Amino acid sequence: MFSKNLKTIFFSGLVFVSASFISCSDDDTPVVDQPKNIVELASATADLSSLVTAVQKAGLVDALSADGSLTVFAPTNTAFQALLDSNNDWNSIDDIPTDVLTNVLKFHVLGQKVTSGDLSDSYTNTLAVGPNDESLSLQIETTGAIEFNGDAKPITVNVEASNGIVHIIDKVMLPPNVVTTAINNSNFSTLVAALTDSRHTTDFVSILNGEGPFTIFAPTNEAFQALLDSNADWSGLADIPIETLDAVLKYHVVNAANVQAKQLQNNQEITMLSTGTVIVDLTDGAKLKTSSDQTVTITATDVQGTNGVIHVVNMVLLPGV
Repeated sequence: MFSKNLKTIFFSGLVFVSASFISCSDDDTPVVDQPKNIVELASATADLSSLVTAVQKAGLVDALSADGSLTVFAPTNTAFQALLDSNNDWNSIDDIPTDVLTNVLKFHVLGQKVTSGDLSDSYTNTLAVGPNDESLSLQIETTGAIEFNGDAKPITVNVEASNGIVHIIDKVMLPPNVVTTAINNSNFSTLVAALTDSRHTTDFVSILNGEGPFTIFAPTNEAFQALLDSNADWSGLADIPIETLDAVLKYHVVNAANVQAKQLQNNQEITMLSTGTVIVDLTDGAKLKTSSDQTVTITATDVQGTNGVIHVVNMVLLPGV
């Protein structure tokens, strides 16, 4: 019994030594897969072939292959087909003007790695640019369901690449102007209702859909509710005389200027679309002093659209009589 066990042990050891010797030979060195960069990852994913074609046409292959830490929201082939179907002049990605395609694609890229766990209700800068080459803002919503830019939804998240992370989404996101930005944010639903009131003789939507650029101080729904609560005769926007509403809305818009927070200066006078003025007060946070003696707090800044920038305010600005 002892002799048999000894032979078994010896034979097992010989096999182990032989196996170890063979595994250490140069010909059988284990191959370790190198992580793919973002472009390589997309190229290896069948449902992202349209994205790869678009990236190639836009000349962004090198930028998305380089070392770094990026976040890419990657639309599927179906999403790109829906984009093509939205324009009668576009039968293929080659039909999309290169400058348009490039900025659209850059709107899907963040300059830092953001996992799904990092997301929150917010706006974040993309690599796309608008007036004065300011970074366009991407809206991220996490309350309820996760959505980007108003209605793009994630399909697969947190796909790791050597130079960042990819989230696959169901829609090509078009950079929004100030009107679309307001429409996409439920906190501005009362502002949108005020701008689109059928009693207006001023076509605010057409004006703000224009080239601009514009700077808009946007009151939240709560700010409008406070305005309604200030007058016992006003239970809704329809109760505000249209002449009053028109003047108030024009007092929130700066025409032909994309004024970001970094450009605001203490005691700066800003002329509004109504020709009324507000005074910037930076002594204790960013505030505006109106001609009706209000002191209004700017609660969020630099929501950048393609034709202007939005700053959020906590009160409806009222022009002086």
